[in-house]
Amino acid sequence: MLPGFGPSLAATLLWLGFLVVAPLAVMVATAAGLGWGGFWALALRPRVLGDLTVSVSSALAASAIDAVAGLIIAWVLVRYRFPGRRLVDALIDLPFALPTAVAGIALAALYAPRGPIGALLAPFGITIAYTRAGIVVALMFVSLPFIVRTLEPVIAELEAEQEEAAETLGASPAISFVTVLLPPLLPALLSGFALALARGLGEYGSVIFIAGNKPMVSEILPLLIVTELEQFDIPGAVAIATLMLVASFLLLIGISLLQAWVRRRHGE
Repeated sequence: MLPGFGPSLAATLLWLGFLVVAPLAVMVATAAGLGWGGFWALALRPRVLGDLTVSVSSALAASAIDAVAGLIIAWVLVRYRFPGRRLVDALIDLPFALPTAVAGIALAALYAPRGPIGALLAPFGITIAYTRAGIVVALMFVSLPFIVRTLEPVIAELEAEQEEAAETLGASPAISFVTVLLPPLLPALLSGFALALARGLGEYGSVIFIAGNKPMVSEILPLLIVTELEQFDIPGAVAIATLMLVASFLLLIGISLLQAWVRRRHGE
């Protein structure tokens, strides 16, 4: 048994403060030391804004695609039994265990113009590796498990009687899914989307090997932060990191508000 409310709350706040709040507070305090003028001069440089656009748009695209694919995969793993199911289920967690640099190298080799998939796409003028599309592919790889693992428990709790009742009333499978199954799944789907987005915004290792790393075109903001640190531009790196923190926080707050609205509407 855990101790009472007081000791448990104190331990929780102490641990979160030490691991989460303290590092972020130091970063924000360092950024504040630059002054508003100095901070905005560093944070609003064209390269910074361009890379921020690349990072956010790529993470949103990857999370949206994974939301659809993850829903299908989670549904299949929960509702069906087939040979090799346990292997497929284990593969879902592989991005959690695989070093991100290894994933990036493997994806770059696979989607390079002379790679197994890249060579098939080249005749059609489609290039994945070393473009923004490569960033999206890498982020899809690392964020898919968040969608699947968030949806699986909710799908397992859905009662088949509701689907059967909809079919009895003449509803097609598509209508049944949209009207009966999707509403209770939507809050979990948004939660998984938020987790995937958060992972995508901060991802580094799996992206830099498959992205072209061209400023404002295929360069992610975390790479620019590392570049600034390598050049000993600590104020610039801190300003960019703080800007990314604020942007990520606002995006997650927006998704949380949307999720709360969906829950209230579903409750009605």
